[in-house]
Amino acid sequence: MDFADVDSAKFETYGAEGSEPMSWVHKREGRLLSYFEHKVGNLANRSLFVAELFRERSRLGAEKVSAIGNGIDLDFYDPDTVEPVAKPSSGPLIMFTGQMDYRPNVEAVQSFANDAMPSIITKYPEARFAIVGRAPTDVVKALYGTNGVIVTGGVPDIREWLKAADMVVAPLRIARGIQNKVLEAMAMGKLVIASTAAAEGISAENGKHFLVARNVTEEAACVMRLIEDHKRANQIGTAAMQLIHSHYSWDGQLSNLHKICGFEDEKQLEAAE
Repeated sequence: MDFADVDSAKFETYGAEGSEPMSWVHKREGRLLSYFEHKVGNLANRSLFVAELFRERSRLGAEKVSAIGNGIDLDFYDPDTVEPVAKPSSGPLIMFTGQMDYRPNVEAVQSFANDAMPSIITKYPEARFAIVGRAPTDVVKALYGTNGVIVTGGVPDIREWLKAADMVVAPLRIARGIQNKVLEAMAMGKLVIASTAAAEGISAENGKHFLVARNVTEEAACVMRLIEDHKRANQIGTAAMQLIHSHYSWDGQLSNLHKICGFEDEKQLEAAE
């Protein structure tokens, strides 16, 4: 069973942080999902997740639960194969990417736009925060034009925006599993400033491969510090790209899948498929 993420934990967080009546709904969803996850986890020969949270919650051992991380298509996310979009201003371009009707993404851009960008544009008036992703909600659309915010909606090629960005932020307050948006930006050689939740599960070193900010104040401070230090930003982006190539190719992430499935080698797994 390939679960990917522990969705019950996400809804438990929604229930704990929300207000009634939706907090009741989310708590119930968390309970039902947890029951389903545990039931299927016990029935399956092996359950796969991108991180090891379920093993801790279920108390099932390594013989029943395995972690296989997300991978990146290194040929597709190659910065040398794409041209950047034209920048919307002469100042630094800060970017967030994601499905923009997904609650954690909506809350992330709201927080960054309302609480981090005011101090950033005070110091750098031409700075722009681009929210790039499909299906922006009315709440997200309402951010357009405030505090240097741009809302693009869906774009033909996300790589063109990643190539143009000076840095990418992932200010998620609720996150489970491994954030592909962070891996994709790192693969493109971009400096990523991630919240502690967004950085969870990624085998990267804070300060070397990306920057981890504990709160919105630190996020704004990191952005402003690295706007001033182009050399440092480029160093982190280069180290990030090297890390993705060495640890996050799909071949590397799936190298043990045949063993997990009970086969002696990859050829046996391919034959079974």
